[in-house]
Amino acid sequence: MAPNVVLVTGVSRFLGGHLAARLAADPSIERVLGVDTVPPPRDLLRRMGRAEFVRADIRNPLITKVIGSARVDTVVHASVTANPAGPTGRTAMKEMNVIGTMQLLAACQRSAVVRRLVIKSTSAVYGASSRDPAMFTEDMAPKELPSSGYAKDAVEVEGYVRGFARRRPDVAVTTLRFTNFIGPRIDTVLTRYFALPIVPTVLGYDARMQLLHSEDALAVMERATQHDLPGVFNVGGDGVLMLSQAIRRAGRVALPVPSMAVPTVGRLVRSARLVDFSPDQMRFLNFGRVVDTTLLQRDFGFTPRWTTTQAFDDYVSGRALRPTIDADTLAAAERSILDFAARIPIR
Repeated sequence: MAPNVVLVTGVSRFLGGHLAARLAADPSIERVLGVDTVPPPRDLLRRMGRAEFVRADIRNPLITKVIGSARVDTVVHASVTANPAGPTGRTAMKEMNVIGTMQLLAACQRSAVVRRLVIKSTSAVYGASSRDPAMFTEDMAPKELPSSGYAKDAVEVEGYVRGFARRRPDVAVTTLRFTNFIGPRIDTVLTRYFALPIVPTVLGYDARMQLLHSEDALAVMERATQHDLPGVFNVGGDGVLMLSQAIRRAGRVALPVPSMAVPTVGRLVRSARLVDFSPDQMRFLNFGRVVDTTLLQRDFGFTPRWTTTQAFDDYVSGRALRPTIDADTLAAAERSILDFAARIPIR
């Protein structure tokens, strides 16, 4: 059954704002409410069309009144984020992710009208370690539980969502575990990382990356909002891209850093306001992560338009990233290194 009144959180960011715009363009939906603590950028607000922006903090119990007075029947929680803002951003991020989710779920619990809940989660709940399987399925537990940052927030959020689903079995709850977003229009830690002219990597590691185009992410969220598709679903593009391959495709130069120096390099990059790496994101750059998307295609009924490699290439071309060093110079340097290595005697 199509929704009548939809509430979307996090509309000042790419995913929430553009999802609200797509839903507002659907004439079968009576009303779309977009909630956030700050208004969306002006161009995004124009895109949202007839969607109504409500300046509200989901950490405040007043969100209950917003849901009740508008008779919201579908709630899309898209404000769970990995991107802290400002020097105290990590603390505020955790409050918004965890406390905000608790208050939003409490508001949904009190509403007799809400019948569908969509949660934007992340594949980071599986953690990242050297003992990880080739692919994570939805029923697998992490080999090492995330101990901090966005990944830990997402684990806590999913725990509260499972509790809500037990208390309200009449509500169709869809949890979407997204892989890392990539694309020319979205701004994330990963898109900023690959835009660096010199890309720091961890010496001796080459992470396997599975990416999702931001437009595919929007399509998945839209489908989950318009249909009853309860369950937990991994969402990622087909295929895998090694970190070294991605750096090369972006025309960047890799800078391998010894493991012991990684925290120092991370602090330097963060203090320069280039990229804000959290410990769980650093572990991802060590080991990577790949998820199985069989349920997404079979039960959810969605196949991403872009593969991992296609999504990354679209990001590179869309951002017009130019090679840090031209291809001929880079190839010559690589040949010199290989020639030097070949002359080293093996004992």
